[in-house]
Amino acid sequence: METARRTKIVATVGPASDSPNQIAALIDAGVDVFRLGLAHDDIDVVLDRTRVIREISEAKSSSAAVLIDLPGPKVRAGTFGDDGVALVDGSEIALRPGTDPSTDSVVHVSHDSLAQDLEIGDLLNLGDGRAVVQVTGLERDTARAVVINGAIMRGRPGVHIRSDRLKVTSPTPEDLRALDVAVDAGVDMVAVSFVRTARDIRALGVERAPNGPLVIAKIETEAAVHNLDTILEASDAVMVARGDLGLECSLAQIPGLQKRIIDTATRLARPVITATQMLESMTDSPQPTRAEVSDVANAVLDGTSAVMLSGETAIGHDPVRVVRTMDEILRNAEQLFDRSAWTRRIEAHDRQVDQDRNTRIENAVSAAANRAIAELSPPATVCITGSGATARAICRYRPASAVVTVTDDPRTYRQLSLVWGATPVLAASRGEGPSRVRAVLDELRRRSYLEVGQIVPVVAGSSDAALASNVLRVETVEPG
Repeated sequence: METARRTKIVATVGPASDSPNQIAALIDAGVDVFRLGLAHDDIDVVLDRTRVIREISEAKSSSAAVLIDLPGPKVRAGTFGDDGVALVDGSEIALRPGTDPSTDSVVHVSHDSLAQDLEIGDLLNLGDGRAVVQVTGLERDTARAVVINGAIMRGRPGVHIRSDRLKVTSPTPEDLRALDVAVDAGVDMVAVSFVRTARDIRALGVERAPNGPLVIAKIETEAAVHNLDTILEASDAVMVARGDLGLECSLAQIPGLQKRIIDTATRLARPVITATQMLESMTDSPQPTRAEVSDVANAVLDGTSAVMLSGETAIGHDPVRVVRTMDEILRNAEQLFDRSAWTRRIEAHDRQVDQDRNTRIENAVSAAANRAIAELSPPATVCITGSGATARAICRYRPASAVVTVTDDPRTYRQLSLVWGATPVLAASRGEGPSRVRAVLDELRRRSYLEVGQIVPVVAGSSDAALASNVLRVETVEPG
């Protein structure tokens, strides 16, 4: 089979990419997961897009999944209008609760307890940090501020208030209502914004994947960094949301935090998405900057499972070109990945932590599979899985071979699209023992994933009832 790209691409859908023709072209270009945000569209629009994406991906026999991004307690300014308003360095402004239009002297903010949640000296970022104001005085319903860094503000930019100041929690009641509708519609993944503790994830009240959606915790607050371990235990995956994280922490800290989050999540077999400004210049330009190419490559070398495109595909002038460019950068960076050093870190971690019985079995079998891959250099490894856990356990080693993940669960099939190195295949996989393995190999040969004579490591449970993948077999693909 053709060598597949291992690092997955998440693309945000927006006005530039929401037509059926664009969705089809993006799948052909290499999109693995489509992100649909609720910050600007209501749930009905998002679900209609989900239906279109699913119909197109099924017609193309693609496992492309849909990720719905819950907005959380997003605070926005009242509109500055399409023409924009200049906030000038050194000027004094008033910040007041409400959604009325904003001017160069009064900025309305969609947060009722604004003056109560702020303290004198606080810095507020508008529009992802394009403008910065500092609070100089507080009244009953007004915060006085001075513009530290001015900029032209357009539309309704976000207003970043430190998460430890906000009394509003995530998920919000609006998030939970949208989530209920999304779960009923069978969405594949949901991302939770402004997570601070594991309680925020547990508050969703959804079944764990694959019975429910894959729950992705967005790490974009300082509190989430401090509570990373417990958040990982409660969630299925994480996102390094570098935009808001860079407003909460020093920008100079972001590379180190990215490495830490990716390393911690991957050791626990949690997929991790690296997001924000990956190829942002391509929103308007036909080529990325050299710094952006290096940034994407370093995320791959850090071990990220996926990279995410935001405005580049949502409002960019050529979303398909962006995805093709990202695909090329990822493939080149993957050739530089140090698998030996990565394997040593994973194995050292497993020796140092306590694990329950099923996790120990699964990790031991996946470690043995990784060693077999290193010794045999097979073109593909086969993983038979019901929930996707086995595939995630194997792929956390970042093995050299492709990992063909076979499941008969349609939702697991799509959720595997976020797993590094996984090639999802939807096929019958029930049964037990050698006959189960032989039937899966025959099906993969018929569908050209494998060729006669290939040596293939196979990881599976001994039967459908097995609670962990407890069998590793090395088979030779036979003719039908």
